[in-house]
Amino acid sequence: MFDVGFTELMVIAVVSLIVIGPERLPRVARTLGHLFGRLQRYVNDVKADISREIELEELKKFKSSIEDTARGVESTVNAEINAAQSEATKTQSELESLAKIEDPAAPQPTPPSPPSAEAPLMPSEIGPEPRSEAPAKPEKTTA
Repeated sequence: MFDVGFTELMVIAVVSLIVIGPERLPRVARTLGHLFGRLQRYVNDVKADISREIELEELKKFKSSIEDTARGVESTVNAEINAAQSEATKTQSELESLAKIEDPAAPQPTPPSPPSAEAPLMPSEIGPEPRSEAPAKPEKTTA
């Protein structure tokens, strides 16, 4: 803050000793020391306040950039959701129109009914004839 060399300090001390006097010089020096300390604390406080304000400004800028990015992501997601919903709606309407094209009044083909006991079964309805196994050969016993 002040760039005072040893020679300048000695000149100030001699002038103050002459002007103030030897009796009051210690008390004035103490008071000046206290005032100088207060001045330094005040300057340091102002520096800290300025530093905090600068950091606060930087944080506000960072916050606004993050919010802008979040809004961009949100709008992109919403656009994709809307596109997907419109595609789903379009697909659903196409399916409904296809269902209307098919005649719902037309009779559905009926499954074949099981054979009744009154009608004789045809060989094709019975299925393949069961295979009979050849009779087992009797074993020879030796007596």
